[in-house]
Amino acid sequence: MTNKFTRRGLIATGFAAAAFAALPQGALALTDAGARALVDKAVAEINRVIASGQPVSGMIRDFESIFRQYADVDLIARSTLGADANRASPAQLAAYTEAFRGYIARKYGKRFNEFVGGRIEVVGVKAVKSWHEVQARVDLRGEAPFDVRFLVSGRSGRDLFFDMVIEGISLRISERTEIGSMLDRRQGNIDALIADLRQAG
Repeated sequence: MTNKFTRRGLIATGFAAAAFAALPQGALALTDAGARALVDKAVAEINRVIASGQPVSGMIRDFESIFRQYADVDLIARSTLGADANRASPAQLAAYTEAFRGYIARKYGKRFNEFVGGRIEVVGVKAVKSWHEVQARVDLRGEAPFDVRFLVSGRSGRDLFFDMVIEGISLRISERTEIGSMLDRRQGNIDALIADLRQAG
């Protein structure tokens, strides 16, 4: 994996984690303005962590807090487990979701110090089918800007960010591939995957 891909993958996951938030009440229909406000808030959170100057351990802690606060973690985690989620018990799904959240926090949070001096800016929003797509531009020091798209929906009864696409790469799909490979190496043993996720990242 190239450094460029790793850096962009971090941005993708970091923003996705920060942007999975409920702004309006569940009974209200999501609007362009609501979707944009959601991502504006998420971007501000990520920018704050990047610019904080704190140790990596603090960035990991803050990143997991952001993920816990804003993410529809159940949806994301189940999606990354793919079809194997159908054979997991409720207890296994709960344990997997918790392990997945920590895994994401460690995997990407510890690299936040690479983005000091970077900046994210929301530049547009549009309705797409049953969700809203919020476009943002990412400026990293020493690299050309690139675009990311946040997909915001009320499918869970709240307005949540359920995926992020960076230059055509979906967060959920890329993580599903990674998790699938990990599970294959464990002969499909979900408990073993959970145990390893608690240490991975």
